[in-house]
Amino acid sequence: MSMVNLLSLFEKPGPENTQKTLELAHDRARELGLREVVVASSTGDTAYKAVDIFEGFRVVVVTYHCGFREPFQKSMKPETRAGLEKNGARIVEATHALSGVERSIAKKYGGSYPALIMADTLRLFGHGTKVCVEIAIMAADGGVLSGEDIVAIGGTGRGADAALIIKPAHMSNLFDMRIREVICKPRDF
Repeated sequence: MSMVNLLSLFEKPGPENTQKTLELAHDRARELGLREVVVASSTGDTAYKAVDIFEGFRVVVVTYHCGFREPFQKSMKPETRAGLEKNGARIVEATHALSGVERSIAKKYGGSYPALIMADTLRLFGHGTKVCVEIAIMAADGGVLSGEDIVAIGGTGRGADAALIIKPAHMSNLFDMRIREVICKPRDF
């Protein structure tokens, strides 16, 4: 019987947990023989750290869709994207899997919608946990995953503070996804 590591908790969410989150995720991925990591990054800071730490892995960086912050503007600078790709990262720029058009409808008309409820339910475990699930879906839909288990890394705002082992699934088969392990997350959020 193999020994399963205990969950690592950070007292508070935030970018100060990024380095430790990436290290814990790397170590667990190596123990499990995983080869793919999916990391959320809007500016590229966390992505560059992940590319360095996860040398030898397929690194997928998931970033905001065009227009997320400002109409027709990308969040990640083109030179950042090019630098990450030069270092072997695959970039997925996509609409949030757990909001999409529902967020627009809710803003205009009010009401509750299934994907938004799912997102809020996942936030009960912390914002980074929701991000991990969401980027796994986005990467699967982006066609850059093999279907094998991955390590997914997300955060609260900027940086990384949560890491999960996930069997990914496409948006159309979401309920085939499995959250196999929580490597780390904030305790207080």
